[in-house]
Order: sequence, then C-alpha cells, then structure tokens
Amino acid sequence: MGNSQSSSSDPHFISASRAFTQNELQELKSVFTSLASKSDAQFISPSVFKGYVGIEGPLGDRLYNLITRNINDEKLTFEDLVMAKGTYEKGSINEIEEFIYQLLDVSADGFVGRSDLEAVLRALLDYIFSDSGSGGGSCQEIVEAFINSANFSTVGEGSTANSMSFEDFRSWCALVPSVRKFLGTLLKPSDPGSQVPQLLNRESIDANLILLRKEYAWHIGGALAQDDLEEWKLLYHSSLHGLSFNTFLGNISHKGPTILIIKDKEGHVYGGYASQAWERHGDFYGDMKSFLFQLFPKAAIFRPTGANHNIQWCAVNFSSDSIPNGIGFGGRVHHFGLFLSGNFDQGHSFACTTFGSPCLSKTNKIFPDTIECWGITPKKPQGEIQDSAKGTVLERFKEDRHMLNMVGLANSSE
Repeated sequence: MGNSQSSSSDPHFISASRAFTQNELQELKSVFTSLASKSDAQFISPSVFKGYVGIEGPLGDRLYNLITRNINDEKLTFEDLVMAKGTYEKGSINEIEEFIYQLLDVSADGFVGRSDLEAVLRALLDYIFSDSGSGGGSCQEIVEAFINSANFSTVGEGSTANSMSFEDFRSWCALVPSVRKFLGTLLKPSDPGSQVPQLLNRESIDANLILLRKEYAWHIGGALAQDDLEEWKLLYHSSLHGLSFNTFLGNISHKGPTILIIKDKEGHVYGGYASQAWERHGDFYGDMKSFLFQLFPKAAIFRPTGANHNIQWCAVNFSSDSIPNGIGFGGRVHHFGLFLSGNFDQGHSFACTTFGSPCLSKTNKIFPDTIECWGITPKKPQGEIQDSAKGTVLERFKEDRHMLNMVGLANSSE
C-alpha cells in the first residue's frame, strides 16, 4: 500500500515540509512518535488518532481518511501528517477551506448534504459540550438552527436532495464563524471550554427563562476576540425587571460591551452585540466590531459590511419624530436592522446594508416576549487589577450622573 512505504521523496511531502521550521518539524515528529508508540510504533492507528484530536464517530473517521489520502490501510505516516498540516494549517485560504469542505463530506460520496452537516454538527457539539448534559432534543434544536442557515444549491445526480456547493459552504462559514473556527483547528487539540464564556447570573431567576444558552453563547462568541470569552454577566432580564426601557438603561449603563437578545411572540430569537456602551445620542454611533445575529430558528452572524457607519442607536427623551426613542442597530431611522421602541412593547427589523442582514424575525414588525442583556467582562492582562477602594465615591457619582444623562435629566452646559 502507498502509505506503508516511506514518502520522503514524495514531492508533495517535500513541498509541505518547506512550510515548517526545523523546530516545528521536530515537534511534529515528537507528536507522531508518541502517538505511533501507542499503535504499532510505525504508524498511527485510527483509534489512537481520534483519541488525540478528541473527535469520534463519522467526523473523526473522515478526518483520518483525508489525512491518509483515502488509501484506507489504517496507517497514518509521519509524511501524511506533515502534508495534511501543511495544507490544513499552512496553506492558502482556498486550500484550507477546500480541505474543510471535503471534511464535511463524512459519507464520502462526493456531496455535502444535510445529513453530512448534521453528523458534523453533532460531533462538534458533543465534543464542546460533553460535560454539560444537554438533552437530545435541545441538541437537535441547535443542530437544526445551524443547518437552517445553510444553502444547498447543487442538484445531486441521481438524488432528489440538493447538496452544498463550495460557494454555499464559504457563505455558510461567514454566518457561523464558531463552526468555521472549530473545524479549522482540529489538528490543534485544545480545551473546548476556552471557546465558551462563563455565563454568570447572580439574580434569582429560573434558568429555564434564560434565552442565552451555552450553545448560543458559543455561536455568538465565534465572532468575538478570545479575551471577550471570559465572563458574560446577566444585566437585565424582562421576566425579572419588567419590560421597562428606563430599568433596562439603568442596569446596562456604564457597563461596556453588551449582548442584547430578544425573543418575540412568534418564537424567533435574535439580537445584537454592541461593542460600545449604550449612551444617549441623537444620531448613530458605534464601531465596526458590533454585529447582529440570529439564534432561532436560524443561527447566523451578520457583521458590518462597511456600506455605512449606522451601527448603534440609543435615543432617550427626544421629542422629534426624526429621532425615535429606543435602541437599535443598523439601517436608517424608522428602518433599522433591529429596533426596540422606548416603550419596549414593540419594534421592527428590516433587511439592512449596514450588516448585510435580512429581517431577523418572521415579519418586519416585532412584539417582544422576552428581552435580556448580558455584559461582557474582557479578560484583563495579568497584574492589571484595579483597587476597588480607590475613587469609590467619585465613580459612584460618575455612574449616577451618566444615568441621568441617559434619561435627559442632568443639567448640561452643552
């Protein structure tokens, strides 16, 4: 068999080797030797390899077969490992995405169908949330939400079901960055928990009422920096605090980046990540780190396109129709990508060029059932610990005045 022989003269191996430094090759050799010693000392067996990457089932089998170039002799050589990592980690964007696209075809029939995607997503969620005890029905709901955001535009020969084209795959990856990030790091075993923020809820609220499940947090976190995946704290929940705009502003004021989540009366769940604190403005503000998202029945992320800078909207106690009171993201006045009125009893969502997003709900008009907001606590550099005893009175004054400014009651010299 081809894999049972030395491939040191293989031009593909020689080319792949050049992508690594000598130290990297030595480290790879050490990894290979360690894993091979658990097999037969010459090759890495499927079971040892899957134990190393932590992925079992069809996805683990498919990854092993791709690395061994589908020779099916169950013998993964050092040359195989170098060539696979040379493409998967050191290749061009197109080469890496082509490898991942092939990885999705767990049935190895040359097509990526819904059943392939379901098998991949189940393996992925099992790996990341293996210790969380998620129920089967809960997992299926999450899997379907991810699949619902994918397109299957290729008509398969001899099959009634369409498959996912390479362009469909690339578009899907943009909508589900957490999935793309995970599939792009399978040969770099890491702690799966590092991609899921710790959700902190210090209030006495039924956990079943919380919209932000850990799987949704992982999905949203795929569009954030690693330092923003430390702790997320629940700042406001309508079941606990009531559907009150002023209470909402009071709880989130001066809290930095936040995640707003809405479940409407149609059962759709969606929201937005605000990279800047919510502050009273008479116009749009914010930066290009913010984004909109859907969680159910579709899971998708919509980042800024650069078409305009109409990112965040927070208008409080304005009397002009041209400045609608409420909070929103994207689009334009009266035609936002997402908007909640100052009464918190209704809002709207339209397709918008700011984020390249569709209407997030079933209809443009939305009626909130539940609203919650989470504050993100970024990871601080070692040693950057603030003395809570310093400036306590001053900080309290600043926060109180900030809230008064939010609702337009503080005196101003402007």
